[in-house]
Amino acid sequence: MFPVIGLVVVFGMVFGGFMLAGGHFEVLIEAAPMEFMMIGGAALGALIISNDMNGLKSVAGGFGKVMSGPKWNKKDYSDLLALLFQLTKLMKTKGIVALEPHIENPKESAIFSKYPKLCKDHFVVDFICDTLRMMTMNLDDPHQVEDAMEKQIEKHHHESLHPAHALQGMADGLPALGIVAAVLGIVKTMGAINEPPEILGLMIGKALVGTFLGVFLAYGIVGPIAARLNGVIEHDAQFYKIIRDVLVAHLHGNAAQVSVEIGRGSVPTPLQPSFSQLEEALAAAAEA
Repeated sequence: MFPVIGLVVVFGMVFGGFMLAGGHFEVLIEAAPMEFMMIGGAALGALIISNDMNGLKSVAGGFGKVMSGPKWNKKDYSDLLALLFQLTKLMKTKGIVALEPHIENPKESAIFSKYPKLCKDHFVVDFICDTLRMMTMNLDDPHQVEDAMEKQIEKHHHESLHPAHALQGMADGLPALGIVAAVLGIVKTMGAINEPPEILGLMIGKALVGTFLGVFLAYGIVGPIAARLNGVIEHDAQFYKIIRDVLVAHLHGNAAQVSVEIGRGSVPTPLQPSFSQLEEALAAAAEA
């Protein structure tokens, strides 16, 4: 919703100011299609050159994240803490044998099935199960496990940021491509140097539309979209760090309740459940 509002404000202020200043839209309307074809087409071509098919698909998917915003909400953080509480408590009270069916086949797990949204994120499920599986193989050094988990998070985060970086690269190139389009317009104008001043003025005005479009697209549209996407990805990355914090706390010998409380402290403040809210979520999970 906010990206749409922002775009409306950008267009309204720029073109509204141009209109109030006495600008004539005829020049913009007449020149914009060809200028946009050169600038937008060149930017799209550069994006294709610098990415493979998977990269292009991730960029296309990134626009959905821009519009929908962060994936995880306050309930999801509570659900994650409740899930980790049940798994770590089961491992501590009943041992590895009781835990193994849940991590070897999470789709059939009675614990995982309580949280369908979490189960739809393959990285969440794999991250939890792979880490607990390492623990069942006697890798119980908290520092080694934390290092391994951190590397997985960094890899996932690096891959997730690719569409934001690709869009930012496009935004960085758009002003220069606008200059290219403007120079081509000036070259065309110089070929008609014998025309009357009013004709030359119109042709120069059309040429400058290229510079305007390049800068406008870069700093008014593509750049902010890239920044928004980067913010959404950074926000969602906090979710996976909660998993790391809880499981590492468990390896340090803390009780399940203490481990999830440590994880609760890492939840972003606007989405952080209170102590009592978490207690209620854990109690409800235990009864289910």
